[in-house]
Amino acid sequence: MIRGLKRRFSISAPRLAVRPHVPWYVRWAITLPFLLISGFLIWWAYDAGMALAGFHRGQAEQEIAELRERVAFLEAENAKQTNQIAVSERQAQMQQAAADEVQVQVKALHDENMQLHEDLAFFQNLPLTSGRDADLSIHSLKLEAGSLPGEYHCQMLLVQGVQRRGREFEGDLQIVVSGANGGQKVVLQFPQQNETEVAQHRLNFKYYQRVDRVFRLPVDVHIDSVEIRVFEKGVQEPKVKQTVLLS
Repeated sequence: MIRGLKRRFSISAPRLAVRPHVPWYVRWAITLPFLLISGFLIWWAYDAGMALAGFHRGQAEQEIAELRERVAFLEAENAKQTNQIAVSERQAQMQQAAADEVQVQVKALHDENMQLHEDLAFFQNLPLTSGRDADLSIHSLKLEAGSLPGEYHCQMLLVQGVQRRGREFEGDLQIVVSGANGGQKVVLQFPQQNETEVAQHRLNFKYYQRVDRVFRLPVDVHIDSVEIRVFEKGVQEPKVKQTVLLS
């Protein structure tokens, strides 16, 4: 220990250096320019290396800006095209609906034209003396099953006799169905006690009237026969009646 103290404080002791005190902000003021210059040199070297490799920052930034503008333009065009497509689809739907409606009207007119041709052929072939003795007659009577269970369509042509043609006929149509349900006989009349059905079975014509009526039966009812009765207004007995079988 004594030797250590002698060595530290004797002539052979290490040299002591005395330096002036430098504040920290002075040291940073001296060091900061060197750091900035070093960073600039590093950035310049990196940029120069990229340029030597074929990458130009300014050109790349310009191309990126152009691409962004192109993307914005394409997005606007895409939105515009989408709106135009939506408008075109709505117009196409409207045109298709109009075409369907026209097709339905054309079919209805075609059916009506065919019906008029049938009526014309019927009256052309109808003898002048036909119906001279009868005030009213039933022609072309048909009964067909409908698309729904228990539904039936009844069609006929009512023609006034020669002596009554030109005079107004007012009356009602009655459909009487005779059949069986579970082995028991049943008789059903149409129209039933319903104001709407009664109004639908009213008749009013001068020369002839085509009648097309629909009635529905319970599914379990089996038809034996259907009788058509035409009543003149104010008369209890039918003016004319005719029986038809299911076609």
